[in-house]
Amino acid sequence: MHAGLIGRSIDYSWSPVMHAAAFAATGIAARYELWNTEPADLASRIDGLRGPEILGANVTIPYKAEVLSWLDSASREVDLALGAVNTIVREESEAGVKLIGYNTDVLALRRILGEEPVRGEGGRVLVVGTGGAARAALAAALDVGLEPWIASRRPIAGHELLKSFFDRETTPHQSRTVGAPGDSWISRVQEHVVDLGDTTTLGDVLTKTSVVLQSTPVGTGSLVDAPFPVQLVKQLPPNAFVFDMVYNPPVTALVREALACGLRAYGGLHMLLYQGALAFSLWTGIPAPMDEMRAALEEQAAWPPAPH
Repeated sequence: MHAGLIGRSIDYSWSPVMHAAAFAATGIAARYELWNTEPADLASRIDGLRGPEILGANVTIPYKAEVLSWLDSASREVDLALGAVNTIVREESEAGVKLIGYNTDVLALRRILGEEPVRGEGGRVLVVGTGGAARAALAAALDVGLEPWIASRRPIAGHELLKSFFDRETTPHQSRTVGAPGDSWISRVQEHVVDLGDTTTLGDVLTKTSVVLQSTPVGTGSLVDAPFPVQLVKQLPPNAFVFDMVYNPPVTALVREALACGLRAYGGLHMLLYQGALAFSLWTGIPAPMDEMRAALEEQAAWPPAPH
């Protein structure tokens, strides 16, 4: 049996190490592979998941928002994340093989935010980025009652993403977050988006931010790269929480600066573990061996302190 990660330039991924440990611990004869996929080959890659030797797949940059059109159905979390999919499950039935999309990123982020004393109406979350991971971050943040803001080098994409969330009738926190019905959506959306290149405005926004969710790949494989000047972290309130979805390295430049400022912060290994465990259970129908998966990641890299 096989499972794998669909994306581009994904040789950095530690998912094979984590899932190999999970399969070994549960006695499942399966391999987790890296499926580097070019855009022209994406449709055939997804169709190949219908084969009898496939358990399912994970999806990462740049395809989380693209694969939905090739699937047969999707979970509620995919809808909450505006169509972003990070897990695909192959399911057999009398009607044939179906591919079902899930977003375990939303569930993992919801757990992470639930473990931090920053939730509740009135707190501001700044999501850095506008891709598929940003959709999951916004969905999870809205679910715990945080006021969403976006920082992006493409402000227009940020405006469009926030407007999509706020226009959606099923958004549970719509009236609390963007004002009463009749407000100008465009005006409100523009207020909630900041250009990453405008460090003055970004610094001002950070002074009133409770949570930073960094969702871009910037910082992967680097000890110095960050999506914005890390010195701006000093503008955050003393009780703020910084979460960087990048897990390689486990402590990114952004996380390191936040910790140096006395803030609560950690990188994406926690999210990798949580979403990976959920995906494993969806593929196999059994509980994920969390201890073994965590141990495999500990061996792969210096594991940061668990959140409290």
